[in-house]
Amino acid sequence: MIGGLFIYNHKGEVLISRVYRDDIGRNAVDAFRVNVIHARQQVRSPVTNIARTSFFHIKRSNIWLAAVTKQNVNAAMVFEFLLKMVEVMQSYFGKITEENVKNNFVLIYEILDEILDFGYPQNTDTGILKTFITQQGVKSQSKEETSQITSQVTGQIGWRREGIKYRRNELFLDVLESVNLLMSPQGQVLSAHVAGRIVMKSYLSGMPECKFGINDKVLMDTRGRSNMDESSSRTGATSGKSSIAIDDCQFHQCVKLSKFETEHSISFIPPDGEFELMKYRTTKDISLPFRVIPLVREVGRSKMEVKVVVKSNFKPSLLAQKVEVRIPTPLNTSGVQVICMKGRAKYKASENAIVWKIKRMGGMKECQLSAEIELLNTSDKKKWTRPPISMNFEVPFAPSGFKVRYLKVFEPKLNYSDHDVIKWVRYIGRSGHYETRC
Repeated sequence: MIGGLFIYNHKGEVLISRVYRDDIGRNAVDAFRVNVIHARQQVRSPVTNIARTSFFHIKRSNIWLAAVTKQNVNAAMVFEFLLKMVEVMQSYFGKITEENVKNNFVLIYEILDEILDFGYPQNTDTGILKTFITQQGVKSQSKEETSQITSQVTGQIGWRREGIKYRRNELFLDVLESVNLLMSPQGQVLSAHVAGRIVMKSYLSGMPECKFGINDKVLMDTRGRSNMDESSSRTGATSGKSSIAIDDCQFHQCVKLSKFETEHSISFIPPDGEFELMKYRTTKDISLPFRVIPLVREVGRSKMEVKVVVKSNFKPSLLAQKVEVRIPTPLNTSGVQVICMKGRAKYKASENAIVWKIKRMGGMKECQLSAEIELLNTSDKKKWTRPPISMNFEVPFAPSGFKVRYLKVFEPKLNYSDHDVIKWVRYIGRSGHYETRC
């Protein structure tokens, strides 16, 4: 796996050096310094091969982290390890700077001993590492703490410690979706997908088990419509799409995958605090929040007229915020006159675009912008390629139709039930690459 790991400053001086395999010599340190850090041309690739040796590197502020190997390893795994290592170091001493690395080099060597064994990544969970590595070094543990660490390292419940208590048990759940769209000038959807994240904040006492229900088509077909209607009436679920087709999903390690595969239920013991429960992607039946209708007309070679209509396609009771439409202009633009009835529009010469900002926009509304663009005469006969009109926004619903059907909490050991837990669910839809060709 990883033969050695080195941390350099911006001058190429080695701050941390750890060699795990005999096939990596000290000359590897100089090879990376000369060919990457002190290279005459900027090295853009994160993987560099020098004399049959592969260097995987990332940079944080003025610090370089490089993993070295002579074997044919999984590059994605190495970069995942490097990013995890950065996350662990930041949790111990904050920002990764040369001064912080020098002040904490003993701690960094201790961390490296724990997270890498003969070049193979081990446990990189910050919560587990902090139970037996402190700023001063390895702390002497009592028998109870040692048994607790052993159970966490062996993987029983490594993401949550026992004995957590709160006066008020609360659960916050955010459904965050990013809508990506490419639409033709005639309004035909060329490509569209939604990338979603479910972020949860858990402030629960003890070791509770949570059950989470969504309106995924596979789950709904398995359980049947009758069960769905019954549970919806109990939880007061809002009306919307009956079910959505999730193309692929990824769960946090706390989710019991065996129950998901057999019972089709999402069951888990949540970590304390904030964590990402689930990621998913869907491509079917997406409710596009906005439609952009562009009209571009070239009047000779010195003038261009642009008209853009933005229509909102959601309920009138909802409000979109942070709406921004970016209309590209030719490189030889000399001046722009803009008229818009709602919001503010401004031509930004440095970005070659008209930026139209609307603070709030209600559902089933229509806004219009007209612009007259003056062009300079140029010798370049190449026609303007017309980049797409892009849009940014934030809406208070999930464009994919994702719904939380139920969220239940069970804690048999402590004296509180599901009804004693205060639950909050929020839906936020944001623009990803939301573009319309003009």
